[in-house]
Amino acid sequence: MKITEQIKQPIQKEMELFEKKFQDSMTSKVALLNRITYYIVNRKGKQMRPMFVFLTAKMLSGGTVNERTYRGASVIELIHTATLVHDDVVDDSNRRRGFFSINALWKNKIAVLVGDYLLSKGLLLSIDNGDFDLLKIISVAVREMSEGELLQIEKARRLDITEDVYYEIIRQKTATLIAACCALGAKSVIEDEVQVENMRKFGELIGMAFQIKDDLFDYTDDAIGKPTGIDIKEQKMTLPLIHVLNNCTKKEKDWLINSIKNHNKDKKRVKEVIAFVKNNNGLSYAEDKMVEFQQEALSLIENYPDSPYKDALTLMVNYVIERKK
Repeated sequence: MKITEQIKQPIQKEMELFEKKFQDSMTSKVALLNRITYYIVNRKGKQMRPMFVFLTAKMLSGGTVNERTYRGASVIELIHTATLVHDDVVDDSNRRRGFFSINALWKNKIAVLVGDYLLSKGLLLSIDNGDFDLLKIISVAVREMSEGELLQIEKARRLDITEDVYYEIIRQKTATLIAACCALGAKSVIEDEVQVENMRKFGELIGMAFQIKDDLFDYTDDAIGKPTGIDIKEQKMTLPLIHVLNNCTKKEKDWLINSIKNHNKDKKRVKEVIAFVKNNNGLSYAEDKMVEFQQEALSLIENYPDSPYKDALTLMVNYVIERKK
């Protein structure tokens, strides 16, 4: 059995019902919109985010979920999908998970409007049901994701990024949404703010580890859906590169920055940069940091009673750093 199937096992029933509720939450009177949302639903990814919502809720409640949990999972998936559609426009990307992106098939204007539509559907799902506590959690995540993307763009222009700024970028860009999943799952079944905050932190730490793992993929030749060296070509500053930049000679640093700024389309030069980062402990340093975040996340759930949901969350945390794509 695949790891993702093992993780899903204790929430199989909830995930099946969620799929239906999620599809219903997307419907519109506009035929074009329905055609596009149908296309999105049939090309879904692993659905890690709703899985976090249900597993967190069931671990804290002793195995039960309610309508608020389903709405929380739907809201998070609507918002996440909206950001992916918008990201593809921003990145001018024609592919998403091996399929054509929305902007590739229907052009940018429609893609932006579809993203806006999904965002508003998510917000209204919370408002119409009076889930204002859940809405606050998700709204903070949306704000932080936008800030994180803009901070990354600002820093990429100057290539003057420190490790602390990098952590802040990935916390906002990636970790904040997984943090929101775990906080939503918790908040949907309990009122205890200390536990909700504990689960938010748990999700944030997993999100940090998840993004570092993604950054490491840029230095491997495995077929993971994005070509090796793409971050360098796009002048994205990731942890392996930042560590090496901050720990090499001035001459090496000048060569690295010149390579990234002026020769990022030169395949041979990009390969040389990758080799330099590997040979100067960039990858091993990033891997150590990733494991630190993973271990800290696991420590936050170790005191909860043993259950299939806790086991699945542990499996999920380990999968995040062991996955091959």
